[in-house]
Amino acid sequence: MQTIHHQTPAQTRTKTMDLVLTAILSAIVLVSTVFINIKLPIGQGGLIHLGTGALFIAAILFGPKKGALAGAIGMGLFDIFGGWIIWAPTTIIARFLQGYIVGKIAWSNGRRGDSVKLNILAAVASTPVMLAVYYIGQAIMYNNWVAPLASIPGDLIQSVVGMLIAIPLCLTLKKTPFFRNKS
Repeated sequence: MQTIHHQTPAQTRTKTMDLVLTAILSAIVLVSTVFINIKLPIGQGGLIHLGTGALFIAAILFGPKKGALAGAIGMGLFDIFGGWIIWAPTTIIARFLQGYIVGKIAWSNGRRGDSVKLNILAAVASTPVMLAVYYIGQAIMYNNWVAPLASIPGDLIQSVVGMLIAIPLCLTLKKTPFFRNKS
């Protein structure tokens, strides 16, 4: 005989809030990528945008799952609807992993994104993974293992810009009553 488990209203509310928060964070990443971006004149194109900063913020403030989903969904949708559809699969993988790594490190050792040192380490540690995924994806797309090297400087700049925005902003947000009560 199969046992049916019903969720309590509190469990349903928590799952609903998680879904809503993930959707909002994904939308913030998308908007940050769409409205403030600069096309780079190097490599195979590429953009500098604030989406990476938004991904870092989502992962540091809300953890690995929400950071991963916000990055993958937000930047994946940008590629799909922004004319970069060939990049969408690579972006979804790269940004999912980047958001997950940032959140996992920022939330390690019982921390909840409240250690500036861990947050910086998290953003720095996630960057080589993002670079590797984009490098491999681009090498496969263009059937060329040398040309993707030209995109690395732009991707590095994007991560540095994201860190310069996210780390101080997260430090400030962590001091607000909303996050102080959560820690």
